[in-house]
Amino acid sequence: MAVNDATEVKEKDVEQDQAMMGRQLKGWQYKTMAVIAILLSGFAIYVNSLMNIQEIYRNIIFLALLLILAFLLYPARKKGNMKRFTKIDLALAIISIIGTGYILIFYTTIHIDRVSQAIPIDYVFAIITVLLLLEASRRTLGTFIPILAGAAMIYAVFGPYFPGMFGHAGFSIERLLYRVYMTTEGVFGLTLSIASTYIVIFILFGAFLSVSGASKLFNDLAIAVAGQRRGGPAQVAVISSALTGSLNGSAVANVATTGAFTIPLMKQVGLKRNYAAAVEATASTGGMMMPPIMGAAAFIMAGFLGVPYATVVFAAIIPTFLYFIALVFAIDLEAKKQGLKGMSKDSIPQVWTVLKERGVLLFPILIVIGTLLAGYTPLFAGFAGIISVIVASWLTKDKETRVNISKVKEAFIGGAKSSVQVGLACASIGIIIAVVTMSGLGSAIAYNVLNVANGMLWIALLLVMVTCIVLSMGLPSTALYIVVAVTAAPALIEMGINPIAAHFFVFWFGALSNITPPVALASYTAAGIAGADAMKTSWTSVKLALPGFIIPFMIAYNPVMVLQETSTHSVNALTVTTTVVTCVIGVFAMAVALSGYLSTDLQLIEKITFFVGAILLIAPGMMTNVIGFILIGLTMAWHMMRSKREAAVNMTS
Repeated sequence: MAVNDATEVKEKDVEQDQAMMGRQLKGWQYKTMAVIAILLSGFAIYVNSLMNIQEIYRNIIFLALLLILAFLLYPARKKGNMKRFTKIDLALAIISIIGTGYILIFYTTIHIDRVSQAIPIDYVFAIITVLLLLEASRRTLGTFIPILAGAAMIYAVFGPYFPGMFGHAGFSIERLLYRVYMTTEGVFGLTLSIASTYIVIFILFGAFLSVSGASKLFNDLAIAVAGQRRGGPAQVAVISSALTGSLNGSAVANVATTGAFTIPLMKQVGLKRNYAAAVEATASTGGMMMPPIMGAAAFIMAGFLGVPYATVVFAAIIPTFLYFIALVFAIDLEAKKQGLKGMSKDSIPQVWTVLKERGVLLFPILIVIGTLLAGYTPLFAGFAGIISVIVASWLTKDKETRVNISKVKEAFIGGAKSSVQVGLACASIGIIIAVVTMSGLGSAIAYNVLNVANGMLWIALLLVMVTCIVLSMGLPSTALYIVVAVTAAPALIEMGINPIAAHFFVFWFGALSNITPPVALASYTAAGIAGADAMKTSWTSVKLALPGFIIPFMIAYNPVMVLQETSTHSVNALTVTTTVVTCVIGVFAMAVALSGYLSTDLQLIEKITFFVGAILLIAPGMMTNVIGFILIGLTMAWHMMRSKREAAVNMTS
């Protein structure tokens, strides 16, 4: 039975990889795709290091290569041919070259020779390119982003027909196409610029780490550190998903890669299928919020807010620490409740042995973090990371880790394929941003949220939370952050919330959409690997991550959580320490209340008092902290005395 389970998991893992990375091509078709992929990665490295190219031209060429790869790698239908691309796919790839090539050649003509006056042929190529982009996005990302972009364009043209605050004067189709295709405020704007620079370089950094065997290092280290703990494999899932999730930016991809390893281990030590899948989904979702990369969303957030990158990284440390420590508490309590043990000592490597064999592969990550925090640009840090991976791979004792020409090629191809989804998402969202800017939609949404909230912040926060979860369904970290940043964040800033706190609030709930029903893709992916019920897994994930749902509210009410000062909150060692200590105790009490177990099963009144005490500790304020400490302390003392009495009675009976 165990062998059959393992075989099923392996088959599902292969299916997940195929769904994420597209067709498994062979022969001349693979060689064609590989050449395009290597060109994309090589182009990204060249233009971001050695060549001084104008931003618009870099973005156009980058998008052209993304579109070609999308049509070669992804079939028009989910059940389409996963082994070969068709003549239609090849035709669309060629038309993509024509559509983007036109603006590449005539951009200067349009803006200088014709003084920004478009002619009919310009609009024809604009329509072709936009339709190709939406189709490529549909194939790679699903229907949500193309529908959202299409709805945005309809809204721009038919503005006068929308009711109330959402109505506007409307724009001609020509003006919309001009803005979207012929300027740097649409498809070829800020979001694609970030994708063609920071994001693609860090995706390549992750690809080089992968071919060097760093993923195995992460897993082995996680097992060495946490394998023997109660429910050890679940703790391993938390650590490995946190490490890998920050780089890849997709909770679904994280589940499909680390989950194929951790979920079977969790099932072997006795965790139920639903719970094992939920642990992996919740941990992988947390990886999206993990500094320093945050799935590349950190770079975009810094650009939107106009703050140094290091500010965003430092701001993410406390919230992410609380998220993962709450998950560790919940897992430990569940393992204790079920009487589970860790992995056998014989199957656990020694930390020193792991570090001695491959530990040098950690240095590239430390170099990236160090260069970023030292004030160097993300591009410099990314290149430093790639070079250090190559150097480090040749310093290990394991010859398999060495990055040679063959592995460079593998990293280039893998990095390019991984860039397709996020790059097309950024390009498509450029359409949405153009419409939001033209129509003032962001201000309209903010006004309506403020109007409904009627000055009550908690109502505004709840409305924005729901908005972010709905708008972010199924999107990778960069795409979901951009969507919620331009639509939901302005409402919170209008309510007086610190801008960084507001952006963390919307990003956080956007990320949590990966485990929130009904479109909980990370939970569903984990359930598929575990052979568990998808909806039960999703609700178990929500229960596990409930402290994570409270953390954004903590950030909104107490910006010290993201190291931001306000007129009522100062940032110093005392306030930061107090905040962290009280919040850790608070999330522990929350985990106890939700698990219903500490030394023995909790009584109903104990669950209630632990939960209330947790909320009081999580909320900022000296009085609430004192009351919370007293409530949790008294409840814990009562529970310990009760459990000892029950244990004594059981021994004598």
